[in-house]
Amino acid sequence: MQVLPCYAVLHYVGHAFSGWQRQRTHRTVQGEFEHVLERLVGRRVATDAAGRTDAGVHALGQVVSFRVPARWEPADLRRALNALLPAEIWVDRVGRAPEGFHARKHATARRYRYVVGCDAAARSPFRRPFEWALVQPLDGVLLAAEAAALLAEHDFRAFAAVGPAKPHYRCRVVESRWDARPNGEGFIFTVEADRFLHHMVRFLVGTMVDVGRGRRPPGAVPRLLGSSSNADTSPPAPPEGLYFVGARYPHPL
Repeated sequence: MQVLPCYAVLHYVGHAFSGWQRQRTHRTVQGEFEHVLERLVGRRVATDAAGRTDAGVHALGQVVSFRVPARWEPADLRRALNALLPAEIWVDRVGRAPEGFHARKHATARRYRYVVGCDAAARSPFRRPFEWALVQPLDGVLLAAEAAALLAEHDFRAFAAVGPAKPHYRCRVVESRWDARPNGEGFIFTVEADRFLHHMVRFLVGTMVDVGRGRRPPGAVPRLLGSSSNADTSPPAPPEGLYFVGARYPHPL
């Protein structure tokens, strides 16, 4: 039986899952996706994602690579997946991938978005699960200055969760900006880099927001870059405001 490489682009609601990666005792996006693929194909199908999102983190363009029998045309597979997946996951598209394609290893950049709510309506049940309901004003000029300091390559050890030592903590950031939301609703942080460390975006947002609301002096981010620990970094922002937006590859999918 001929088996061909494929990719899928997923949207999912993070608070419904304990992250992307399959776990024995918790509901995860990978576990649900692989379960449905197994039902369709008749055997277990291993998958790899561009980014291993944590519990509570959403996705608007999670790229997943896998292999399925050649009889499955991409359009038919997409329809079948969406018919069986839980409502919190939706497949935006499915396509054939180059031989050997690996969604994580072959990504040259990843893009995230973080949403902060500054107005009282951020506590609405229609918004709170999808943003940080800060309900405090932020100084957009201060936010912009902190974000600009992230551009280029830096050591981000101070903005990473404590864990096993890594070969290095350097990441090259190619985009970093804050945009004001309409009607005073708050701000959106957009960041793109060649790689991200565990909790890196949430630590960055937590620190920048503390500057923006006057809890830290301006210039906190550049002072922390290259630090040997996260002891002086602000607590990470909550997961519900974070979105995995997408990944870039040498050749567009």
